[in-house]
Amino acid sequence: MQDSLSQTLSALADPTRRALLARLRQGEASVTQLAEPFLGQMSLPGVTKHLKVLERAGLVSKGRDAQWRPCRLNPEPLREVASLLDEYRAYMEASLDRLESYLESMSSSDRSSDRTSDSTSQLPSSLTPHHPSNDHAKSDR
Repeated sequence: MQDSLSQTLSALADPTRRALLARLRQGEASVTQLAEPFLGQMSLPGVTKHLKVLERAGLVSKGRDAQWRPCRLNPEPLREVASLLDEYRAYMEASLDRLESYLESMSSSDRSSDRTSDSTSQLPSSLTPHHPSNDHAKSDR
């Protein structure tokens, strides 16, 4: 059995299920109403299977109103995903801040270095462009 976060992410991996959730953001709907945009591409039982995946993940619940069984969006599992993504967002922002600081320090050191020197002389040899004319100078020695 998968943990709830894994089930939620697995359910969100499918574009049809994401489209069903997007429709449910507008309000509750019957299975038939939810299936309508997909009926040219899949059968009603196919849409029902997608809804069952969303129900198992806790993203959709079905109510009962006489004979009508409206589907509703349950946002709680999405909050868990958002929390996880916020942690990664903080990590990525910190990484980008460090990269920006590094690039700024490299840029300021370039400005303060002697501008008359050849810019490639500061590069490691593995990054220095290869010039065939240099081969003759080395072989003449």
